Amino acid sequence: MEPYIKCAECGPPPFFLCLQCFTRGFEYKKHQSDHTYEIMTSDFPVLDPSWTAQEEMALLEAVMDCGFGNWQDVANQMCTKTKEECEKHYMKHFINNPLFASTLLTLKQAEAAKAADTAIPFHSADDPPRPAFDSLLSRDMAGYMPARADFIEEFDNYAEWDLRDIDFVEDDSDILHALKMAVVDIYHSRLKERQRRKKIIRDHGLVNLRKFRLEFELRREIKRLQEYRTAGITNFCSARTYDHLKKTREEERLKRTMLSEVLQCIQDSSACQQWLRRQADIDSGLSPSVLMASNSGRRSAPPLNLTGLPGTEKLNEKEKELCQVVRLVPGAYLEYKSALLNECNKQGGLRLAQARALIKIDVNKTRKIYDFLIREGYITKA
Repeated sequence: MEPYIKCAECGPPPFFLCLQCFTRGFEYKKHQSDHTYEIMTSDFPVLDPSWTAQEEMALLEAVMDCGFGNWQDVANQMCTKTKEECEKHYMKHFINNPLFASTLLTLKQAEAAKAADTAIPFHSADDPPRPAFDSLLSRDMAGYMPARADFIEEFDNYAEWDLRDIDFVEDDSDILHALKMAVVDIYHSRLKERQRRKKIIRDHGLVNLRKFRLEFELRREIKRLQEYRTAGITNFCSARTYDHLKKTREEERLKRTMLSEVLQCIQDSSACQQWLRRQADIDSGLSPSVLMASNSGRRSAPPLNLTGLPGTEKLNEKEKELCQVVRLVPGAYLEYKSALLNECNKQGGLRLAQARALIKIDVNKTRKIYDFLIREGYITKA
């Protein structure tokens, strides 16, 4: 506890003594009672004559712990100053102080110049891409919408829900009014955290398509070279022969698959006719994908690959299968699931219309998620 004694001759590491041991002439190892010493204390003013250095540090720690604006909690943690004194002192010396403001501005300009080369390469005159929701490009950009500088799924995406039922009326008691204001303050702190995370992403160029596209190409090339090494190939001449043989084997496998299809369809006349028409279209130059689109009217999307997506490890096997079929990233599914569970617990049950009002995505996806949660017993019908 302050004040305490620091030996000026011992160290490193520094040797400290409490006042009681110092007055008794305590000696330990190399430390002797006749060594010169320093009195360590923070009991002196720094920015304001009525505030000691120790109180300044306690104020900064309290603001960091309780959050900016929660002055009553800050005062309770400090114990030596009132709510008004904490707010007035912090705003005067740490927010509106011209010396600190100029220093912070210089630091901000230096950081901006340092990060100029790594920022997102979209400027005001550019026409950034606008990928469709849940498309491959949208997933590569983590759901980032450059034209709006927003994400489809924001950090703490349901922070606004805590405010939807709050209404300030004149006959509110002081305690109820203070409680509502505290909720608003908490919401503001969550918005600041959302903006802080966006700034980190923007300043460090974390949504940089060209960088990630290059990374993808490098990973693909590394995977190809690893395949060569596994096959015992040590030069590019052998690699070309390997690729040619691999292509030939693939063609032979497709022929065997075609034969198996013929054998399966030969007992069904309609299926046989459909297969013959498909082969005739392929021979005339139509690709199988175009043929599939023309026959069915709409090509079904392949299952979503969950490998490496955040939140996958939190899903069970059935939930993984649902996300793959519905093509929904695990993080979004977990938020939708949490929102539906909370609403079901509040209401004692949940209808499909309520689920659609809560999670505003494609109605078919909402129906599949709702049916899945009902079937697995997570929620109950109202």
